[in-house]
Amino acid sequence: MPPRLSRLRPRVRFSLRRVSSLRTTFTVSFAAVAAAVTVLVGFLSYHAAARLVRVDQQTVFAEVVQDLRDQVRGSALLPEDFASADPDPGHDGPRDDIIRPSRTNVQVLDADGTVDDRGNPGLPVGADDRRIAAARAAGTLVQHKEVQVGDGRYRVATVALGGGRGAVQVAQEFSDTEDLLDELQQRTVLLELAVVIAAGLSGWWLARRITRRLVRLAGAAEDVARTGRLGIQVPVTGYDEVARLGRSFDRMLGRLAQSEEDQRRLVQDAGHELRTPLTSLRTNISMLRRIDELPPAVREELVADLAQESRELTDLVNELVALAAGQSDTEPMQRIDLADVAEDVALLARRRSGREITVRVSGSTTVDGRPGALQRAVSNLVENAVKFDRSGKALVEIAVTGTTTADGGIGNVRVEVLDRGPGIADGDLVRIFDRFYRAADARSLPGSGLGLSIVREVATAHGGAPFAFRRDGGGAVIGFTVGVGGD
Repeated sequence: MPPRLSRLRPRVRFSLRRVSSLRTTFTVSFAAVAAAVTVLVGFLSYHAAARLVRVDQQTVFAEVVQDLRDQVRGSALLPEDFASADPDPGHDGPRDDIIRPSRTNVQVLDADGTVDDRGNPGLPVGADDRRIAAARAAGTLVQHKEVQVGDGRYRVATVALGGGRGAVQVAQEFSDTEDLLDELQQRTVLLELAVVIAAGLSGWWLARRITRRLVRLAGAAEDVARTGRLGIQVPVTGYDEVARLGRSFDRMLGRLAQSEEDQRRLVQDAGHELRTPLTSLRTNISMLRRIDELPPAVREELVADLAQESRELTDLVNELVALAAGQSDTEPMQRIDLADVAEDVALLARRRSGREITVRVSGSTTVDGRPGALQRAVSNLVENAVKFDRSGKALVEIAVTGTTTADGGIGNVRVEVLDRGPGIADGDLVRIFDRFYRAADARSLPGSGLGLSIVREVATAHGGAPFAFRRDGGGAVIGFTVGVGGD
């Protein structure tokens, strides 16, 4: 391919893409369908009307010819009986019976075929017509389907009077009818063109009305792709499919923006929380260079600190991974019993801590959910309860309750973990589910501050919500609800 052509081809493709827009496609399609329907209807209507007119004219002419034949057969008529100058104006003659119903042109021939009474206009007389004029049998007929007379075209019939007395020619002009049909055809074509143009304009208006919102939606999508900003407001109007698409796109952008904000906050909070153990680790590691100079007791304390900080850092990283995985969890939904999940968590916690942990169940506790995420949430609640009960002796209870609605229908499932720890201060109740938040009296305890945040994420993803309040007699009740239908 020549270089010049290779450079021009992309521009041609681009212009074709611009021309073949949805609005243009709508307009052309609308006009094409209207044109096809209009042409078909016009064609069928015109031909039906033309056929009816032509058949009607032929039928009338055939009736006139037949009446004339009946007249000449019924009585011996002479050429003067059909003369245009009627001697008795008050009496209808045979000529009047022919002319009145169809305005037929009449011309009378003598026995030798000469014109005795000229028609208006005069009709041509041929050999066949002269033969008929001399015929002996009344009613003998010869017909000419198309005869050119002046500027008009006629159908002509010559009927013998019989006995060699002459003949009568009757003619019907059909050029006027054809001219009328030609005019009707022209008007039909003009009407079809007008309908096609109107359909094109209507299609353009309708396509513009429909695609205007699609164009705005496409513009918003292009802005998002170009700028990377997910907070762009998508214009949504109406209640049709385009409006549904716009609302869905707006909700999708909202979810993406929220996800991006969650990730940003997670990274910021994680960076902030990781600085403390990492700084402590660097300090202790720098002291390892002088470990030979340190007393044995200091060495033991330094190694213990390093082990503790590494465990806390490991726990923090694990919590961060779990939290991040919860935001984009691909675990499939399943029909599970939360009572079974609570029993599994209690059994594992007993083995790890040696504490007494009981499970109390009431009502229907079956839900649609992600087993791994729900088990992680219940486990976090139990670990939190065990950690804050410093005595290590009080009973930890897991209560799983299926609730009902006011009208007796199935409500949600409520999971509670009850402990006898120090309880929760009023100022901390509204913040304990925030990421990395730790109450003042809990900052000396191990933990990342992410456990309850994960509980909130899991509960929200399953159509529920977390809750916390102080327990009568001391301790706390922390838990969450799960919608029976899941998310």
